Amino acid sequence: MKDKIIKLLQEEYNIANDIEDRVVQLLECIQDDNQFYTLDQIMLWFKDRLEKLQAEVTPINLKDCKDGWNYNKDTKNLEHASGGFFKIIGVRTDTNIRESGKGWTQPMVDQGTEASIVGLIKCKFNKIPHYLVDIKFEPGNYGKLQFSPTLQCTYDNLNKLHKGKKPLYHEYFVGSKKNINTLFEHWYPEDGGRFYLKRVKNMIIEIDNEIDVSPSHVWMTMFQLKQLLKQDNLINAHLRSILSYL
Repeated sequence: MKDKIIKLLQEEYNIANDIEDRVVQLLECIQDDNQFYTLDQIMLWFKDRLEKLQAEVTPINLKDCKDGWNYNKDTKNLEHASGGFFKIIGVRTDTNIRESGKGWTQPMVDQGTEASIVGLIKCKFNKIPHYLVDIKFEPGNYGKLQFSPTLQCTYDNLNKLHKGKKPLYHEYFVGSKKNINTLFEHWYPEDGGRFYLKRVKNMIIEIDNEIDVSPSHVWMTMFQLKQLLKQDNLINAHLRSILSYL
């Protein structure tokens, strides 16, 4: 099918050099052929995990934030005692090109310019591409659980600044795992209205062998992921960012 489509395009248009990749991506988006689960089964599993989720998030006063979070009297920022994770800073903007017609001041999140990495693992089963997706909880998530990339973390998490465990599958993106083909690796900017000069490394890597799948991860096809994009509040911002390349 791929060769037929390319031939038809060549007959009608002056096509770009990457047309083969684009046709492959198109075919992935129209084939509903997950070798493990239907989309209905995945959604039932998602709802079951949500019902059993043991996590409550309650807004509190900033002064009640513990675990190393304090107002730094020297820098005047809200910071972590370790110096990592992120800071709440203030910025002043001088411009006349925005709605206010003048400058303004505001708080912003300073997480460092190159502080985070998100990655998606791809693997073919019976020649069908699948992607390892995480059902991830974050305290600020709308709905608590969202479909997320295989890996989504800060470099502080990778360095275990939280004194806990390294995130699952980190070794496929920043380690020495062999038989890995890096399909995509680029820096994408974060929301500049909230984050100060932040960008995130986005990656897609392909492996040629099966791996252990954690209880929170699931293999999904591109067709299924594109279908979820049509629903409200299911796919998080980082996974949407990666999917925009495909």
